Amino acid sequence: MISRRVVIVGGVAGGASCAARLRRLDENAEIFVFERGGFVSFANCGLPYYIGGIIAPRERLLVASPERFRDYFNIEIRVHHEVTRIDREQRLVEVRNCQSGISFTKPYDTLVLSPGAKPVVPPVPGVDLPGVFTLRLLEDADRIYRWLEDRQVTRAVVVGAGYIGLEMVENLVRRNIAVTLVEAADQVLPGFDGEMVVPFYDKLAAHEVDLLLGSPLSAIEPHNSQLAVLAGGKRVDCGAVILCVGVRPEVTLARAAGLEIGQLGGIRVDEQMRTTDPNIFAVGDAVEVKDLVTGKWTWVPLAGPASRQARVAADVICGRPSRFRGVLGTAIVTAFGVTIAKTGLSEKAAQREGIRYQKSYSHSPHHATYYPGSKPISMKLLYDPADGRILGAQAIGESGIDKRTDVISMAIQKGGTVFDLEEAELCYAPQFGSARDPVNIAGFVAGNICRGDVEVVHWE
Repeated sequence: MISRRVVIVGGVAGGASCAARLRRLDENAEIFVFERGGFVSFANCGLPYYIGGIIAPRERLLVASPERFRDYFNIEIRVHHEVTRIDREQRLVEVRNCQSGISFTKPYDTLVLSPGAKPVVPPVPGVDLPGVFTLRLLEDADRIYRWLEDRQVTRAVVVGAGYIGLEMVENLVRRNIAVTLVEAADQVLPGFDGEMVVPFYDKLAAHEVDLLLGSPLSAIEPHNSQLAVLAGGKRVDCGAVILCVGVRPEVTLARAAGLEIGQLGGIRVDEQMRTTDPNIFAVGDAVEVKDLVTGKWTWVPLAGPASRQARVAADVICGRPSRFRGVLGTAIVTAFGVTIAKTGLSEKAAQREGIRYQKSYSHSPHHATYYPGSKPISMKLLYDPADGRILGAQAIGESGIDKRTDVISMAIQKGGTVFDLEEAELCYAPQFGSARDPVNIAGFVAGNICRGDVEVVHWE
């Protein structure tokens, strides 16, 4: 006997996770997943590394197949099927088979939207030319891979110096392709504070990457069977262009159904991941949630929050008490041997929000200096000068960046202060850390400032 009929729109991170969790909680639910692309549950964070040849064979990107979902979970997944309309009154969705063009309807008791995000394409001439790509889906990676192979591309332009942009640059260089990196902002990784990303510039130069900062894309033109990129008053000839200028929430279906869309463009949900329709949930890159530091609405398209949101939605659908508290935007990226990570507010974000803060910097070794291979970690803390409550952190170095950022992320989630970092007990052996870990050192420096033990002068 069917206990409930659940229809899920989107079968990648959020949708697939929600479906699997639902089945674990309810053996009698009828679960249908409709995915308009050709793959489900694939590792889109690994796409640049597939293009660069690090991840091979391609099948390693496929975490699970529709057949596996059917055989292991009794979940019906239809790829190449797009949900085109939601009838909230009748509780049914209209679905189009993208290959045959045939449409049909499917009723639901509960609907879960996980449509993800779509790449931003700059509104400039030439973005639709052959050889110009975005990178979001496995199909996108396949097209880029084939183009680079078939055309024997020797120079490429990457537009956008964010996470995906830097990863693409590194992987193109790994393929012995000369790269020009174009960025409209005055720094790489604009989500970080400018001084924290400086080590990347030497690395990019060492790998002969031409960097054009403060250079918004103005046009792409065909040129002698190749392409010419016009940006910041300069012209770059190349064989391929990869647009990595960000993504925006995919809310076309939700908007047409009359669900509330927030000011940041995402679907509004509560702590249980419900939309403004109690029978419709939404998870993943398409939703707006609360920022744990500011308490304001934010939009953070990251895989970790999407997975946790999917679990919360499944729990609530099955009657279990669960809630999604919010996000810090904890993220990490590495390129050319340098790793940078952040959690919570950057200084730029704190200034934008009008939040009072103090900042401190610390520089300490990843592990005991007498043990071979010790590398420095540079950390920046933002905290409330009144009580030392941590607002955000950034760290950059060659090793151990993830661990330190994760520790501080957890501290922020628990309302921790810089004084808590002073006392944090962390594992130590000379290969892995120091008796006074970089997290402790960051706490000592910030704590000294909060207590008035030292006078701080910043270089600005």
